[in-house]
Amino acid sequence: MPEQAEVDPARAPGGRLRVVLVDDHALFRAGVAAELADAVELVGEAGDAPRAVAVIRATRPDVVLLDVHLPGGGGRAVLDACVPELPATRFLALSVSDAADDVIGVVRGGARGYVTKSVDARELREAIERVAAGDAVFSPRLAGFVLDAFAGGSVAPAPDELDQLSPREREVMRYIARGYTYREVARELVLSVKTVETHVSAVLRKLQLSNRHELARWAQARGVV
Repeated sequence: MPEQAEVDPARAPGGRLRVVLVDDHALFRAGVAAELADAVELVGEAGDAPRAVAVIRATRPDVVLLDVHLPGGGGRAVLDACVPELPATRFLALSVSDAADDVIGVVRGGARGYVTKSVDARELREAIERVAAGDAVFSPRLAGFVLDAFAGGSVAPAPDELDQLSPREREVMRYIARGYTYREVARELVLSVKTVETHVSAVLRKLQLSNRHELARWAQARGVV
């Protein structure tokens, strides 16, 4: 389905929820659209943050399925622009990332839930319906991040060694530790492959590690993946 921004304020035929899908991978959007075709009315799509804001403002959907890492500012930029203006629209993060920082960031921005892309079609439909009804919905492993953060607890405590790393280096490190290739990290963070390689080299040097496999073990042992 092509990206669109047509204004369609009426409830979809049959009372189906009106949904906007925001993700920078066109093939993924097409797959989700096909899986949800009989359950919701897809009224718009977008592949970057500025386009997403325009589509959401124009269509005023019931629910927005929102990726966290987007060109042009990311999912948080979309939330910051839209949540204050559209209190009736619910936002459900749908991302490959299961990093605590990503989860907490979008929840603080106003998202009502966060599910990972490992979710199946039935679970995604249920999550959309529950978020539209006002519930908070999280993939099981992610719920603890939210509970800890909003109870004043620490989320994924960072060991002292992490203080040496810049925020971007920490972000790259988490993806590498979860098994992403340099090219996949570059796509997720909208960076060049060479920039990712530079960040990884800096992380290895600062942590005195020899390769990405040691980095993965280091991160997993400290709970910062």
